[in-house]
Amino acid sequence: MDLKELEAGIDPNTHWYYRSKKIALHKYFVRQVPMGSKIKLIDFGAGSGFFAIDLYHRYPDRIEKVYLVDIGYSQKELDATRNDVIQKLHFIPEGISDAMILFMDVLEHIEDDLEILKDIRSKIGERVSFFITVPAFQSLWSYHDVYLEHYRRYTLDTMSRLLERAELHIQRKYYLYLLLFPAAYLWRKIHRSNQGEQSDMKLVHPLLNSLLYHYHALEMNFRSWNRLFGLSCAVEGHF
Repeated sequence: MDLKELEAGIDPNTHWYYRSKKIALHKYFVRQVPMGSKIKLIDFGAGSGFFAIDLYHRYPDRIEKVYLVDIGYSQKELDATRNDVIQKLHFIPEGISDAMILFMDVLEHIEDDLEILKDIRSKIGERVSFFITVPAFQSLWSYHDVYLEHYRRYTLDTMSRLLERAELHIQRKYYLYLLLFPAAYLWRKIHRSNQGEQSDMKLVHPLLNSLLYHYHALEMNFRSWNRLFGLSCAVEGHF
């Protein structure tokens, strides 16, 4: 989760966007890590670590260790978690195998996304899968992206080319938040020139929050069919 949104008062445990996005992640995790298996979970560019910590609390019997990887952590944070099951690090442990790496809305923050993926691939071990989400469609670029310090937005085609160049293997790819795309497109076009740098992620009325969550929870059941458009791209695969 982007720390700027956390600092703005967004609670990922209750906000419809984060609650619904983790459904896609959970569905992938359960399919990738069946009961009786155990993996190491790595959250790259973790920030608050919301997604990885949520997975660990839901499936503690399938996760032996959680690494929250983010160069923004202080030395005090690193030292405080050194021997914990959920440990904060600056870099992914070299040679790690039997693991899943999460890239939850992080690649758009990296100037050279290809180089970082190649570097990770060169340092990890065997049987490492990944789950990636990134913001979709450059046509949706707005003050929201500037505020969150994005370099780009993606499509399924540009993600495919990126991962192929990095020699990563794609299992499935799809868009998330199909219904919201037209509204977001119109909103950002209308307000592109008269808004300052700020996030589109806002607190909403509890009733609307509930409606948005339940609709998108339903939409997530059909996510793998959506190759048309959405607010986010999601890619599942392995190194």
